[in-house]
Amino acid sequence: MYANEFDATMQMIRGKWKIRLLYKLNANSHSRFNTLHHDLNPITHKILAEQMNQLIDDGLVERHDFHEQPLHVEYNLTKKGQSLIPVVDVICDWGLANVDISELKETLCD
Repeated sequence: MYANEFDATMQMIRGKWKIRLLYKLNANSHSRFNTLHHDLNPITHKILAEQMNQLIDDGLVERHDFHEQPLHVEYNLTKKGQSLIPVVDVICDWGLANVDISELKETLCD
């Protein structure tokens, strides 16, 4: 249960890695777990799995198991997940306009 619509949105995207995961999946619509793990270094395997499962549970990400050996699983954004990208883009744009760039370790939005 959410307190309100703002709370619902923030709970879905809160967490150190979720927005970065959304951007990675938006850039590469068929990402594999190990690729995400490598690209988001220093994320731990456990945290990546937890964050991905939360995104899946919230309906933002889909997991596709190809039932092959070796294991072949890919992740992509759902339509609901894709609809969040413009929202986080606006947040990024606001941050770029209102925070000194020297205070940022990196930028997510281009």
